[in-house]
Amino acid sequence: MLVSDAGRLYSASFALWVISIGSAAAVVAPIEQSPGLRADAAYQARDWPAAAKLYQEMVRSAPDSYLSWMRLAVCLHKLGRNDPALRALDKARAAGAPASSVEYEMARIKGSLGDTAAALSSLEKSVQQGRGRPDLMLAEVDFEPLRSAPQFAALLEDARRNDAPCESRPESRQFDFWVGDWSVTTTREQTPVGRSHIEKTLGGCVVWENWTSLGDSGYTGKSYNTYNTEQQRWEQFWVDNQGGMIHFRGSLAAGVMDLRTEAIPQAGGGLLLRHLRFFNLPAGQVRQLSEGSTDNGRTWSVEYDFTYSRAP
Repeated sequence: MLVSDAGRLYSASFALWVISIGSAAAVVAPIEQSPGLRADAAYQARDWPAAAKLYQEMVRSAPDSYLSWMRLAVCLHKLGRNDPALRALDKARAAGAPASSVEYEMARIKGSLGDTAAALSSLEKSVQQGRGRPDLMLAEVDFEPLRSAPQFAALLEDARRNDAPCESRPESRQFDFWVGDWSVTTTREQTPVGRSHIEKTLGGCVVWENWTSLGDSGYTGKSYNTYNTEQQRWEQFWVDNQGGMIHFRGSLAAGVMDLRTEAIPQAGGGLLLRHLRFFNLPAGQVRQLSEGSTDNGRTWSVEYDFTYSRAP
């Protein structure tokens, strides 16, 4: 092939490629944002007129969307259109909106209108249905007329308890003696074996253990301990960086957290029962004793026996 022929062939091929790309670009049109995304964007930007218009369109096309009715009510309230806002809340309730949310928005509207008694009544219903976030209640401009009422202070305390229900439940605090930073040794020889950071998390509902073994093994693990109110027992879920997982269950008995597993099938055959106890000792120490049984609980052997001492 001559160089000139090759050049003409390359030019023709390039021209066809450009045309094909251009044609494909012409076919692919920009993706238009859905009404829901546009409404949410306006709502987050606090563009209340635009958001209200978009949510009005959405409830016309999907009247069973309680979230759209709720947000329409908020927009209308922000625009000072409180009567249609209340009607929107009635629609939201009929569509299945949580009572705590509906009553909270009603309390805001009634508070802004100066109807303190009605606002407190709605706010009380909201809190009784589980509403928390006392920080928002304190910052809410519409609740300014309510703050001098003794009932408002009581509702704040109830909302705080809603945010952390386990902190006010005695059973959920039975394992608090294990919370802290610990240096861990074997109980008999006092040989250092690890360290553990244990804290309360998820509103005080979980005692969260973070274990690290000493030495070069690199072994780490975590346990999640919580009081199961339905089963009325404590449960521990242990997981580690070796893929291990153990599920214990039990209760506090005579000051000892007493946990056991069901029979665990073993790789070599047979079943293993495990018994784990935490003793709350004087001088800020905790003893952790783990035992295992392969004969259905007739005899037990010690797996490990550790003493936790609070780290400086």
